[in-house]
Amino acid sequence: MDRVNKNCLKSLKIGDMVAELPIIQGGMGVGISRSSLAGAVAAEGGVGIISTAQIGYDEEGFEKDQAGCNLRAIRKHILKAREIAHGRGLIGVNIMVALKHYKEHVKEAVACGADLIISGAGLPMELPQLVPEVCRTKIAPIVSSKRAANLILKMWAHRYKRTADLIVIEGPEAGGHLGFSNEQLEHMENLDFDQEIRDIISCKKEYEKKFGKKIPVVVAGGIFDRKDIDHVMELGADGVQIASRFVATKECDAAEEYKQAYVNAKAEEIQIIQSPVGMPGRALRNGFVRTVENGKIPVKKCYNCLEKCNPATVPYCITKALMDAVKGDVENGLIFCGANVGRIKEIVTVKELMGELVGK
Repeated sequence: MDRVNKNCLKSLKIGDMVAELPIIQGGMGVGISRSSLAGAVAAEGGVGIISTAQIGYDEEGFEKDQAGCNLRAIRKHILKAREIAHGRGLIGVNIMVALKHYKEHVKEAVACGADLIISGAGLPMELPQLVPEVCRTKIAPIVSSKRAANLILKMWAHRYKRTADLIVIEGPEAGGHLGFSNEQLEHMENLDFDQEIRDIISCKKEYEKKFGKKIPVVVAGGIFDRKDIDHVMELGADGVQIASRFVATKECDAAEEYKQAYVNAKAEEIQIIQSPVGMPGRALRNGFVRTVENGKIPVKKCYNCLEKCNPATVPYCITKALMDAVKGDVENGLIFCGANVGRIKEIVTVKELMGELVGK
């Protein structure tokens, strides 16, 4: 295996598109990564990702028409991000499979000319059907195991005669929703995720050969600095996806109080919670988390976000919890974060962060 050049990073090629830097900024919702952050990352030559999860939370009329406001906001933020990027980098979206309006979000992103759709929080089995192969938009599943990767690639090949344009491998140290069991997360020392990365890379080679195309792999979860980037590149990855570090940037779309919560976070304040999405998630322990531990928070209004959600039985409304946080109520809202958030000590510009990651 070729050694990583310690002085420079190769560009990331996704089909016929190229990002100057192999750094994808992870999609974070609700409202954490929209046009301001994604556009700034693309402007530095990376791949900026907009999360569509309740993206229109601050649009006029959202309380009555979440679906319509979200579609309108998807278009607005993709176009705005492109303006900010000034023709550099790539602009993509992260769309959770668990969303009630998943198909509509995918189709709108395609119609707006998104460069890339990254899809997780479930297995995106129908994604190729929703994204015509002739359009510019590339498709990328998020996987956390060789089993999941093989299942998706096998199904896409059989059903659609198509394969992924990119694969995102998300590890156990990621923030937000996680593709691991609670038991695995409690005993992460027993997980050999480096080997899992190697196994997934080996698995996708069969489909590269079958379809005659390169399927780049990027690794996410716990990527904090250049040392981490070099490590996964030496394992065979083509790039990385980083989320938490981009929260503590001036361009991040969240309220200043949210960013400051990351800067003030301590390692012992990070914990695994159970999300109404049906998956474990990593978040900061605050007043909201302590309240949920003591009992359910009654859902007074349904925001129609999740395909499988019964407001009468879920422990809390995840939309309200995430909206409260992004608006600045960091004590009573849900703050998702990665395992290394305690290492973040200051708010910087995206340019400064990208320069640090690249080693400039």
